[in-house]
Amino acid sequence: QSLGRIEVLRGPSSALYGSGLGGSINLFTPEKLKNEGIFNLNYGSFNTLRTNISGTINTPNTRLWGSLSHLQSDGYRANNEYKRTSFITTANWKQPKWSLKSTLLLGSSDGEIPSSLGKTQFENDPKAAAANWEAIEGHKKNKKAMAGVTLTNIISPKLTNQLTLHGKWSDNFEKRPFNNLSEQTLSAGIRNKLSYYRPVTDWVLGIDWIAEQYKWKLEKDELLLNENRENRNQFSVFAIMNYRPTSRLSLSMAGTLNHISYNLTDLFATNGDQSGKRDFPLIVSPRIGVNYAVSDQIALYSSVGHGYSMPSPEETLLPAGDINPDIKPEQGMQYETGARFNLFEKAVEAEVTLYWIELNNLLVTKRITEDIFTGMNAGKTRHQGLELLLRNRIFDLSSFPGTLKSTFSYTFSRNRFVDFTDDGNSYNGNDLPGIPDQYAQLQLSWNPVKKLEVFTHLQYTGNQYINDANSLKYEGYFLVSIKAATQFQIKKAGVFNVYAGVNNLTNTHYASMLLVNALGFGNSEPRYYYPGLSRHFYAGVEIRF
Repeated sequence: QSLGRIEVLRGPSSALYGSGLGGSINLFTPEKLKNEGIFNLNYGSFNTLRTNISGTINTPNTRLWGSLSHLQSDGYRANNEYKRTSFITTANWKQPKWSLKSTLLLGSSDGEIPSSLGKTQFENDPKAAAANWEAIEGHKKNKKAMAGVTLTNIISPKLTNQLTLHGKWSDNFEKRPFNNLSEQTLSAGIRNKLSYYRPVTDWVLGIDWIAEQYKWKLEKDELLLNENRENRNQFSVFAIMNYRPTSRLSLSMAGTLNHISYNLTDLFATNGDQSGKRDFPLIVSPRIGVNYAVSDQIALYSSVGHGYSMPSPEETLLPAGDINPDIKPEQGMQYETGARFNLFEKAVEAEVTLYWIELNNLLVTKRITEDIFTGMNAGKTRHQGLELLLRNRIFDLSSFPGTLKSTFSYTFSRNRFVDFTDDGNSYNGNDLPGIPDQYAQLQLSWNPVKKLEVFTHLQYTGNQYINDANSLKYEGYFLVSIKAATQFQIKKAGVFNVYAGVNNLTNTHYASMLLVNALGFGNSEPRYYYPGLSRHFYAGVEIRF
């Protein structure tokens, strides 16, 4: 109940949401026009309990919404208990010439870590935890807070300014077999966006500044091993122009100038002062896109854009703890073209997309020993793919068998090293590990009668390599899930939605995640596999009042 909608932007969006190569996922809280409350209670396998209560209060100029959630579970595996509580609230004030919106998120979690397994244990005892993690009861505790406020001013009918102030705090502790990690993050930022609208052309000009402080320390048996503080500054200037010469043609051009620097302060003098600074060169990220509606049923689009990703704090350090002077941001160009179709009076909606990404300095994390990691650039890579989305209203009748709708999505991709040598081994032409070659989903929604709905979800994850050498491959797998829900109303109590379902209906044995290029220590096998959940059930009720 904490999300109203999700917006997914593929590839570097270059301006409004940054220039990340993977695109952006934007989460929006619900915006209800009427006063209401919602309570949800869900219980399932592994002693999993979920509860949520949310509500909205509206006045002529104000809207207040809040949501409180709790999740706890014994987990599928040993050393796998988990608890999480979160609270999020938004408030909106509107006046004729301005509006103010604020958001506050508070959360805490405490989860045990079963970690990954070697092949023998994964195949024979997937419920087990890695022995070294279970022996010390490895776990991670997290507390976080995020807040933001946005002031929107309508300067004139054509000119609008939007100013956002935001901040974030987190405090994490992770108990690990080789050491314990404590880390704190504090960040603040300001963003201003000026928008100018015309019937044919509109412009957006903005700035974005984020300052972040990240502190971490390593200790074992109450003996301090390392302690550092890293201050990061990121400043961006962005501009967008949208041009619509006709009702069917639109052209967008955008660009961002990005500057990033960081300063490492060594707070552990025992092993020498490893403080240092890094100031990255200015990064320019342009983007151009075009959309053309051939007819009311067919639209074509293409885009070219530049994106980048910065190394994480861990990746900026060498194994000894000092600044890595050679690490670089990964940068690349993405080329995309596609078409959208609305056919048979919108009974069938389809979209097909082709993409090609040329990437330089791919960021990867290399494990040196069990407790030492470092970042490195993996030369040049090439990513090519096809994406297909198909929505279909198969039948729509007023009586049984009712209505049946389907949504099918499919992705095929080839992700290869073009130029990458590590420890004297060339991996040119090899597939990148940990990325399935194809991924497909089919969702069916059937309403046999008015107040009953049955959902079926079919998923296929394709083959993927486990290491850079492509000497080990993990085979693809299918998953099936089913859910049924019915709705009824009780006077003076509210609207009840009762549901039940089963995930992994066929009890498929699979790895939900792979630890690529894992190393074996001592006589142990490399622990590549994170077991996925076995067949599990759940049931719940949602009450709207």
